Amino acid sequence: MSISGFVVRPYSEDWGTGPIEYHFGGNMPQYLIALYPSVNDDPRVDTEAMMEDIHALNREMIAAGVRRFAGGLDPAATTLRSQPDGDVLVTDGPYLESKELVGGLWILETADRDEALAWARKGAKACRAAVELREIFFVPAPEKG
Repeated sequence: MSISGFVVRPYSEDWGTGPIEYHFGGNMPQYLIALYPSVNDDPRVDTEAMMEDIHALNREMIAAGVRRFAGGLDPAATTLRSQPDGDVLVTDGPYLESKELVGGLWILETADRDEALAWARKGAKACRAAVELREIFFVPAPEKG
């Protein structure tokens, strides 16, 4: 894998009504960092040095108190597609039509986007791949009354 950068997507706070509420109960925003390895790379053949860089980054995130979840994703997939008749078609692979596939992810809780971006840069470097940074937000369902 080669370092190919990361993609930052815009985030909108005006979806729904009212303030944004976060899943983990804190006042700090949460972010998803999604890893996009090259489609030609097999994650099972990652180098020992790269794996140690990833483990070191995870230890650093834990020590900083920002990591809420991390994990790699198996390249095998089961795809579920909603059908017009209401059924769901389940197939073993292939992935959904996509040029890039998510190979792993982190969920972080940071003070702000700049801090999350700094961690995303470290993730891109450690994984030698592109990563994408997105803020996680939750708009609660309206209360039934």
